[in-house]
Amino acid sequence: MDMDGELRDRIEAVYPWMVELRREFHQYPELSFMEERTSARVASELKKLNLKVRTGLGGHGVVGILDGGRPGRTVALRADMDALPIQDEKTCEYRSRVDGVMHACGHDAHMAALLGTARVLTEKKDEIPGRVVFLFQHAEEQIPGGASKMIEAGVLDGVDAVYGVHLWTPLPCGVIGIRDDALMAAADSFRIRVTGKGGHGGLPHEAVDAVAIASHLVVNLQTLISREVDPLKSGVISVGRIEGGGSFNVIAETCTLTGTVRTLDPKVRAFLQQRIGEVAEQTAQMFGARCKYDYGRGYPAVVNDREEAHRVAGVARQMLGNEQVWEVPPIMAGEDFAYYLQQRPGAFSLVGAGNKEKGWIYPHHHPLFDLDERAMKVSAELMIRSALACLTAERESEAAG
Repeated sequence: MDMDGELRDRIEAVYPWMVELRREFHQYPELSFMEERTSARVASELKKLNLKVRTGLGGHGVVGILDGGRPGRTVALRADMDALPIQDEKTCEYRSRVDGVMHACGHDAHMAALLGTARVLTEKKDEIPGRVVFLFQHAEEQIPGGASKMIEAGVLDGVDAVYGVHLWTPLPCGVIGIRDDALMAAADSFRIRVTGKGGHGGLPHEAVDAVAIASHLVVNLQTLISREVDPLKSGVISVGRIEGGGSFNVIAETCTLTGTVRTLDPKVRAFLQQRIGEVAEQTAQMFGARCKYDYGRGYPAVVNDREEAHRVAGVARQMLGNEQVWEVPPIMAGEDFAYYLQQRPGAFSLVGAGNKEKGWIYPHHHPLFDLDERAMKVSAELMIRSALACLTAERESEAAG
C-alpha cells in the first residue's frame, strides 16, 4: 500500500462513513456495562468486512480479527465504547437522544475511527504480514473497567503489541501527543468516616464535632503532597465530597469524606495509600474522635513501552512533520488501557481534536463537549501506520540480518 498517496485517499473515501457512524453512536449512547446496542452495531459492521468476530468478551466486549496474506506478528488496536451519565446540552442534529446519557469523552469517535481503520486494512489484507486484532472495549469509564475483563477473556492471546488512541480536545486537530513513559495517572479513591460525639450547636464543649475534624483533615491531607512527596514526582489528593450533619444548630456526630488520589509512580501510590490512613487516624485521635478508612485502587498508570512509543512517534512525524508531534506532559486523568500495557508492550497516544474557531473547546466530560471529526482521519492513519510498522519491523530486521 502506498503509505502517502493511496492510504490517505482510502481514508478520505471512508471518512463520510466514519462521520455517519460516529453521529449514530453519539445519538444512542449507552453507559458502562450496558453497551448492548452499541456492541451489536460494532459487531455487525465487523462482520460486513468478513472478519472473524467474537462478542460478549468480558461483558459487552467485541473483537474483530484480520488475518493477513502472510504469516507474521500480531498487533491489537483498541477503542472504547461506553458513554457517561451526563445530559447532552449541545444544539446539533446528532445530539444525544437518550436522556441523561452522553458521549462526552469521544468514545463514539474512537469506535468510528477504529471501524474505518478495519475497513481500510481489510481492503489490503493480502498485503499484510501477520494479524490485526481490533478490540472494542466496554466500560472504560467505570471502575472496575472492561479492559481487565477482556484480558481475562483472552483478547491478548498471541498479541505481540497493542496500541490505543484517545481523541483529545485540549490538543488542536492536526497534532499528535505522546511520551515514552507514564502518560496518564493511576486513579484511586478513598473514603474516611469520622465519628465524634453529637451535641447542641450552642454547647460545643460538650460534643466532639465531626465536621470540624473533617475540615482539619482536608487541610492535613494536602500537606502530604506539598511536604511529603518528592516535588519532582507527581501526586494529587482531591476531596470531592464532604457529608455530615443534619441541622444548623446540631453538632454532627459523623462526617464522611470521599475523594480521589492520582499518581504516576507506584511507590508514591503505595506511600499515599498508607499515609492518608495514618493522617486520618491521627487527626481523629487528636480531637478525641474515631475514623474508618477505606482505600480503593482503581486503574494503574498508563506507562508506554519506550520502543513502541518511539515507533508511534516516528510514524506520527512521517504523517504530520516534527512540529505537529508533541511530547506531552503526563495527564492526571485515568485510563484502563493501562491494563493492556501491563500485559504487552505498546503505546497510548493523544490525537488532537480541538478547534477553537469552530467552538469545540469544551473539556472532556462537559455537557457541551464535542470534537473536530477530522481527527478521526488522523487517528485512523496513525493506527494503520503504527500497526503496519510493527508488523513489518521484524521482517525488515530479518532481511537486514
